[in-house]
Amino acid sequence: MLRPVAILTLIAAPVLAHHGWGSYDSATVLTLEAPILSSSYQSPHGELELDHQGKRWQVILAPPFRMQNRGLPAEDIAPGTLVKIEGYPSRVHDGELRAERISVKGRTVELR
Repeated sequence: MLRPVAILTLIAAPVLAHHGWGSYDSATVLTLEAPILSSSYQSPHGELELDHQGKRWQVILAPPFRMQNRGLPAEDIAPGTLVKIEGYPSRVHDGELRAERISVKGRTVELR
């Protein structure tokens, strides 16, 4: 029989392993501006795929509840929509960016 601590450890491990914010270079801010190729508005966080200057980028967004509360509904990040993303590149995965803010349809939304 599993003890409560063991159960919590099993539940938390995938969440902690998913994305450690320390794996992003917060000293380097990148700005990408491109149409969205694909988007996801699902937990644990949204994601976008962009082609910026010939390079494919996977952009990690905030959790859906945060984006919704800050005025960024799913329909605003539909494929084909032009966005400007500011964020930190991954130190681990080339072509991955943790978004801090997104500018879309004439407004900027803070994601963190």
